[in-house]
Amino acid sequence: MASFAERLSELIAARGVQKKELAEYLGISYRNLRHYETGERKPDFDGLLKLADFFDVSIDYLVGRSDDPERK
Repeated sequence: MASFAERLSELIAARGVQKKELAEYLGISYRNLRHYETGERKPDFDGLLKLADFFDVSIDYLVGRSDDPERK
């Protein structure tokens, strides 16, 4: 299964998300978002919730614990 960093990068690319806008939505710097994508840092729980809501996927999918993106 994919890592959080891999899954985040895939979601950003697949959805054509502007990284600056995503960083603003999350309330973090663009640089921190890049750290998430490279696996250097991970978001806190609130950040995970925001990412899951933004991409409309489950947290398990986002962190690589499931290959099913649907929320249940």
